[in-house]
Amino acid sequence: MKRVYSIENGKKGGRPSFENNNNQRKVFEMPELNIIFLTENQYETLIERYGYKLISNALRILQSWLKSSPIGGKHRGKNNYAQFRSDGWLIYEAKQMLNKSKQQI
Repeated sequence: MKRVYSIENGKKGGRPSFENNNNQRKVFEMPELNIIFLTENQYETLIERYGYKLISNALRILQSWLKSSPIGGKHRGKNNYAQFRSDGWLIYEAKQMLNKSKQQI
C-alpha cells in the first residue's frame, strides 16, 4: 500500500498544516504572573466557569508551583490551560484557600 504525501496533509501525510493565525496563537500574559500562559479566550472561559476570585487564587498557586517544583519546570513556557480541570488539584487548592479566607472573616 502506497502512501500519498501532499502539502495539504502536512509533514509526511500527518495532520493538516494550518497557517499561523495570530489571533488564535496570541498568548495572554498577566504582568504579576509572568510564567503562566493562557490565550485571552481561555482566560475569559475560566473566569466565566469559576469566577474571578477562584481563578486569581488558582493563578497564584500555579505560579508558585511552577517556580518551586522541579516538575513545574517542564510546564514553563507552555500553555497552562490543562491545569485548570474542574476535578484537578489546582481548582481544589484554590477552593480550599477561598474557604479558609471566608472562615477567618
